[in-house]
Amino acid sequence: MTTSSTGGPRGDEQPLAPHLGRVFEDFAVGQLYRHALGRTVTSTDNIWFTLLTVNPNPIHFDAVWASKTEWGKPLMNSAFTLALVTGLSVDDLSKNAVNLGWDKVRLPHPVFEGDTIYAQSTVLSTRASASRPHQGIVTFQTEGFNQDGTVVIVYERTILIYRRGHAPPRPQPPTIQRTR
Repeated sequence: MTTSSTGGPRGDEQPLAPHLGRVFEDFAVGQLYRHALGRTVTSTDNIWFTLLTVNPNPIHFDAVWASKTEWGKPLMNSAFTLALVTGLSVDDLSKNAVNLGWDKVRLPHPVFEGDTIYAQSTVLSTRASASRPHQGIVTFQTEGFNQDGTVVIVYERTILIYRRGHAPPRPQPPTIQRTR
């Protein structure tokens, strides 16, 4: 079942996430969120992320060395793939939340420079927080897949999310001061 921007059923249409983000009460077990954005990954993404994380594996940044492997070309850094797919889901799932953890991360197919990655998430469980009555806990299974529909990453992510009426207000941009 896909959901509307208010969290209720809405046929097979993919909703856009509400501007201010969903809250705990918007989620129900079994809901499927097909995240609207995809992103094409580049050599620059791969090299920069690999350098930022001080990962010395040449499979991510040495095309000559990578050409001698069974893949024949550089593989995208798997930590980048996890970060990207998580980011693709934020607008729909966690604008009003913090991460509690990722579990059962699996990488069934490599990601290559030039692939376009998409994602979808299914609500696995929801529960009120015992220690924070203004928040709840939601667990999702998220799948990232490439332009051919091949799943490249699967994981479970658990978030701590505000309940309705308890999210901090979003700051408003200042009014433009026009001069004549």
